Amino acid sequence: MSTSFLEAGERPTRRQVRSPRQRASRTAASEQVTRRAPACLAALVFVTGVASAQGEPRGPVEGEVLGCPAECAEPRAGGERARTSRTPDAVNDGTTGSATGGIVTERLARERVNALNPYLFTTHKRNFIQPISYTSNLNDDRYRALAPGFVDELRSEEVRFQLSLKVRLNADDLLFPDDGVYFGFTIESWWQLYSKGVSAPFRETNYQPEVFYLNPIARSVLGGNVALVLGLEHQSNGQIQGFSRSWNRVYAAALYGRGRFVAAIRPWYRLPEDDKDDPLDPRGDDNPDILDFYGHGEVTLGWRGPRREYALSAHGNPSTGKGGGEIAVSFPAFGRFRGVVTYFNGYGDSLIDYDHFQQRLGAGLLLSNLF
Repeated sequence: MSTSFLEAGERPTRRQVRSPRQRASRTAASEQVTRRAPACLAALVFVTGVASAQGEPRGPVEGEVLGCPAECAEPRAGGERARTSRTPDAVNDGTTGSATGGIVTERLARERVNALNPYLFTTHKRNFIQPISYTSNLNDDRYRALAPGFVDELRSEEVRFQLSLKVRLNADDLLFPDDGVYFGFTIESWWQLYSKGVSAPFRETNYQPEVFYLNPIARSVLGGNVALVLGLEHQSNGQIQGFSRSWNRVYAAALYGRGRFVAAIRPWYRLPEDDKDDPLDPRGDDNPDILDFYGHGEVTLGWRGPRREYALSAHGNPSTGKGGGEIAVSFPAFGRFRGVVTYFNGYGDSLIDYDHFQQRLGAGLLLSNLF
């Protein structure tokens, strides 16, 4: 039983009586508001986050290098503060690569600043999107036997993009100063966005998880700095029998940087697999002749100018005379983004095309540096 208090001379009002139709309308309106509440809340959070981000200072700009503030040094056991990089002074120019040890030292020192930040992943390989990527010779033979109607709708122009991240697994040095074990993951896709007749499918996607050990060498070599890498990686396209391509390899790499110049050589050994009893058998080697086209390693050369970056990479097998190479040029676009143009010629543009010759020209945005 409830009691209400009235002012002197005030008469109690009669409770409004609603018809069933009015009650149903009010209930429906209430349910609609309830359904929309999460979306409205999400929109509010998004707008608030954007507004906050616009008011925050941005990342490094040309010629600026951010050091590790005192609060980013995590305390170790016993109250000892984390040891800072042994080469912070080597990073003095974020654009031209004119640091004491060159581009390799610059990048590794920058990565160590945020290596243990739980909110960040580090760029591994290139991160880019090319809204237009044109091939001179689309590999439609792969699809004709299993999906003939699909082939007729494929186009030579498609969207190509790559996302590549890594995270350091160890907090302290392992064997040498600043060395580390990393987990990396790269995904690269060829998206038939302009093929509306077959619902714009992803024609090919390559997945590449890997674990590797990296050790920056403290001693100068030929006036520059060197880092050594040893890793194990798997690469596959995640397809069903008939379209499936995959392999596993152990690799070693040497990275060299001096001033604006960077070079890398990466030989590998393919882990053997059993032969298939039948082409549609899910077990066994999907591509026994892949080394005939990819060869046993790759070489990369790069140059970072005041505004533009240039990179050349190549792989191949001298005994078969087959391989492939790519030239890439990047230049400032807007904000932190850079424009990028790439040209590929040869075999191995993707796993499904490992034994298919083509030329590919693409243009788009680079979300990180070329190297």
